[in-house]
Amino acid sequence: MRRAGSFVMAALLSLALAACGAGSNGGSQSAAAPSTGTTEAPAAAEQTVKLGLTQFVEHPALDSIRQGILDGLKDAGYEDGKNLAVDYQNAHADMNNTVTIAQKYAGDQKDIVIAIATPSAQAAAKAITDKPVVFSAVTDPLSAQLVSSLETPDGNVTGTSDKVSMEQQLELIKTFLPELKKLGVIYTTSEVNAEVQVKDLEEATSKAGVELVKAGTSQMSEIQLAAQGMVGNVDAIFIPIDNSVVSAFEAVLSVAEQNKIPVFASDTDTVKRGAVATYGIDYYQMGKQTGEMAARVLKGQTIGQTPVEVSKTADLYINETAAEKFGLPVTEALKQQAKEIIK
Repeated sequence: MRRAGSFVMAALLSLALAACGAGSNGGSQSAAAPSTGTTEAPAAAEQTVKLGLTQFVEHPALDSIRQGILDGLKDAGYEDGKNLAVDYQNAHADMNNTVTIAQKYAGDQKDIVIAIATPSAQAAAKAITDKPVVFSAVTDPLSAQLVSSLETPDGNVTGTSDKVSMEQQLELIKTFLPELKKLGVIYTTSEVNAEVQVKDLEEATSKAGVELVKAGTSQMSEIQLAAQGMVGNVDAIFIPIDNSVVSAFEAVLSVAEQNKIPVFASDTDTVKRGAVATYGIDYYQMGKQTGEMAARVLKGQTIGQTPVEVSKTADLYINETAAEKFGLPVTEALKQQAKEIIK
């Protein structure tokens, strides 16, 4: 009897083990009872975001924006090399390159594309329609046809604008040159942002009784020639937010210094490079603003809920050394207004 009982117990034990083995099989898992233990399942690995970061040309203002974008993303939890893979491409002021870069990003299926400056933003918006595109330093997003509304973008594109008042810039120039009669402006005819600023400047100079002498260029090799054409024809030269002209600023400055023609600018970094003054925005902070905006989109905020952000304030920057070179006094009143005086 004991031996028979042992055989029965062994058989029952074998059946129990077989049942446990079946429970570990994937096909039978759904039949298993829910676990009542307190151990949590391991969290899924954090997904790496693929970012396409495109920039029209390298110059200090746009470089500051790029660094600000990366810092803004990092502050929001997206860090390059950890959970962010950054594919940075520079178009070197070539419109064809902007298209090639944008098409590459579209083919690579980037999770988000950030475009610095109008030409790169236009190319990205045209090539990429199924992923978010966030632009930075686009002077007039409406004229560039990137959005149909600043308040409620209706496509996949939004970003930040660096538009500043041309009337305010003209008032600043006249503070240094009260007898200003002729103002020269050098700009790139293929850059929508530059054309918009020149149009605004035309309106401002017309109201002020100042003649605007325009020199439109189509390629960077023409910029120094444009500056030389201003000699003897203008009292001062103004450089708008124009990526090609700003990147070749030293060519303009060389001609201006040799002929004592004061140069004024729209961006703060060009003032640091030798222009006399500007009412400008902090481009690094604009970059951070753009990075934070992109992070909100990555976390689920829709483009329609992400209005285009325009800088509300412009601060006075003065290059005192440049003013001295051109024989222009910097009054105490201007010094007190200035956010920064470069020496």
